[in-house]
Amino acid sequence: MKKYTIFLVFIAAMLTVGCKQQVVTDDMDDKEKLEVLDRQIEKHPNDAALLAQRAQVLLNLGRSKEASYDINKAVQASPDNDKYLMLQADIYFSNGDVSNSYSALSAAEKIAPESMDVQLKMGELTFYNRDYDRSMKHLNSVTEKDPNNRTALFMKGFIYKEKGDTASAVTLLRKVCDIYPDYEPAFEELGVLYATHHDPMAAEYLTTALRIEPNNTNAMYALAMYYQETEETEKAEELYRRMIDINENSADAWHNLGYIELFHYRDYQRAIEYMTNAVNADQQHIAAWTNLGCAYELSDQPGEARRAFETALAIDADYQPALDGLKRLK
Repeated sequence: MKKYTIFLVFIAAMLTVGCKQQVVTDDMDDKEKLEVLDRQIEKHPNDAALLAQRAQVLLNLGRSKEASYDINKAVQASPDNDKYLMLQADIYFSNGDVSNSYSALSAAEKIAPESMDVQLKMGELTFYNRDYDRSMKHLNSVTEKDPNNRTALFMKGFIYKEKGDTASAVTLLRKVCDIYPDYEPAFEELGVLYATHHDPMAAEYLTTALRIEPNNTNAMYALAMYYQETEETEKAEELYRRMIDINENSADAWHNLGYIELFHYRDYQRAIEYMTNAVNADQQHIAAWTNLGCAYELSDQPGEARRAFETALAIDADYQPALDGLKRLK
């Protein structure tokens, strides 16, 4: 009898270990989590919490169509759970279904109108749809409770920029940079804003953005354009070449290097080489086709120039620089 009791205790202990092995933990990668959740849901197919958890993992793995099935079941089982509805909105959005994403968030807002998470997501979605007035309303509700909310402040700054209120945009973006000195997007946007006015502060903010994220080709391009427009040509060239090192098919970088060769150094053969690389990388790059035509024109190759201008006009029949190029060849 004693041995039998010991044996039962041993079996219970083994079952306990087995159960512990079934628990999803933060140190697991998503594939491990999915394996555990698959086993749990096989035993409990209608458990809303497990379904929602697996939906998040599937979304992380880029399997949003499968995630939809799980989160829809979770929402059906617990229609008053705002967290499930928010996840459902994310999954709809990842599938390109903006309308249903907004409906899911609206349902979450009715359940939890004071939730900053819900308001922030509503602000993000309406921001994405360029419904800036509605987005600002949701974002304001976030910053009223959390004045230093990074995402809300950044988006509000971006909205001000899009609406032409540069002063307000700069004020908010500088606030984000001051509070969050490692938040690269704010430094990039602020640098771009200053660059449009050829303000030397552009170099400072864009350089900081690249210090935080050295491979950010958007910031790299903006800084290169600033240098190019302020006639710091060598600095611009260095940045364009860095972009090409990161992505050899960077059409904009090849085009701008070609532009410098064409109009700054007057090296037409090298300009042709770089412009050709640009159009090979992007067949729809109308400026590159047009400037390739200019390079051929200036190097006394009218036939090639005509073909390049005509290719540009096949992209946009009203593109004036290409029309002007053809007129010069007549």
